[in-house]
Formats: sequence, structure tokens, C-alpha cells
Amino acid sequence: MNTDTPSGDRIAKVIARAGLASRREAERMIEAGRVTVNGKIIDRAALNVTAADRITVDGRDLAAPEPARLWLYHKPTGLVTTTKDEQGRATIYDDLPEELPRVMSVGRLDLNSEGLLLLTNDGGLKRRLELPSTGWVRKYRVRVNGRPTDATFEPLRQGITVDREMFQPMVVTLDRQQGANAWITIALREGKNREIRRAMEAVGMTVNRLIRVSYGPFQLAQLKPNEVQEIRPRILRDQLGLEIPAEPEAKPSGRPGKKPGAARKLKRPQRRDQR
Repeated sequence: MNTDTPSGDRIAKVIARAGLASRREAERMIEAGRVTVNGKIIDRAALNVTAADRITVDGRDLAAPEPARLWLYHKPTGLVTTTKDEQGRATIYDDLPEELPRVMSVGRLDLNSEGLLLLTNDGGLKRRLELPSTGWVRKYRVRVNGRPTDATFEPLRQGITVDREMFQPMVVTLDRQQGANAWITIALREGKNREIRRAMEAVGMTVNRLIRVSYGPFQLAQLKPNEVQEIRPRILRDQLGLEIPAEPEAKPSGRPGKKPGAARKLKRPQRRDQR
């Protein structure tokens, strides 16, 4: 019995690590005949490649993969989490800082939701953070119209089925009543399409504001709408166990009080009509 396994990594994984596309998108590129290896068009993703192989996508050499990077982004309402929108609506990518590399969102927030969204340049990391098996808690601050009691949310704590789709038990805390609205904190480990809004409708509540305040160990904190902040490589290594090059020692900046290697905050560029 031959127990040898091919050396290298799957071609779709290599394309994703180069930041060109997610692994699934890379598989579609391969099936469409857009990828060559050593001058030969390939049509299957079940192929391992090494650094010695020459890979092109749409006729362009694939760049060496960049180290995995992760950013926190405060998504405002009114933006869709997609690269292109068939309805012509504004997307999160329209106003991201120009100096960011090509990034992908980890999961999504719908048009009317706001708060913390993770962005990464690495398709493999994106997939890893989206898997329910990762087990990271996502926490939300939710405002609903009405006067619920703590008992109102008991079905959500037990797990609820909505339109034949099972939602896992949520941790729901009624925080305070504010006029005609109530504020609630919700924590869950997997985020299905419009899960919180649909679950609230099932118990007679209507969500009129939804803010994601954390995703695993990463917090929205004081990040302002449309602001982006990169996670330091050391934190990625500690939290995710990634093999990421250590941060270079910071040169003296002449500005006292600035910590070496501090996470950098990037503000979005002005719109063209504001310049």
C-alpha cells in the first residue's frame, strides 16, 4: 500500500493565501480554465503545487503569498458586505482606505446592521474564522421596539426553529427599557442569515438597531464608524496560533508615548466629491 502523499499545498489554497480570492472562488477560477501551472491550463482543484511551480491566473504570475493579516472594521449602516452589488448599492469596499491590500470580510453584516467586521487578506484564515467549529462567540447589542420581559426571550435560550431552520441556543440578556424600545445583549456561536432579526420576529419583537460589539477575542471598543485598525502580528500568533513573522523593532519616532509596533488606525479617504 502506497502511503505517500503529494508534496506542497492544494492549488486553490495557494491562490487564496496569495490574497487573490477565497478558496472557493479560486476553485471556480480553476474550473473556468483561468489558471495555469507550469504553462498548462488546469481544470481541477485537486492538484498540489510547490514553490518551484509557476502559477498564473488570467495570464499573470501569482505573487508570493503575503503573511496573513487581520483588520477590525467598524461597518456603518447603509453598506452591503460584498464586492459588487447587483442593485448598485454602496459596499464596504467603496470607502476602505486606499492603502489596504485586497481584503475579504469574515462573514457578513446585513445592510441595516453595524459594528465589528473582520477583514483579512488570507482566504484560508477567512474560512477558518467563519467555521462554526472555531467556536468563537459573536456578541451583539440589539434594540427592539416594545416592552419585553426576560421570559420573552426564553425560546431563544432554548433554541428555536424559524422557517424550518434551526437556530442554536443564544445567550440573551435584557439590559434596560428606554422609552418605547428595549436594549438587549445577545451572544451566539454561529451567525446564519439575518438570524437575530428572524429570531426576534419569532418572539414578537422587531429589531430597529443591531450592533456587533465583538467577534471572539476581538472587540469593537472605541473604533469609530468606517475606521479600520490592524491587529498586531503578535496578537494573531497568540490568539490563532498562526506562524506569522515577528514585528520588526520600531525605530525611534521622536514622539514620546507611542508604543513600538502599536496597531495602526487607518481612516477612510475622502470621497471624490469631497476633495
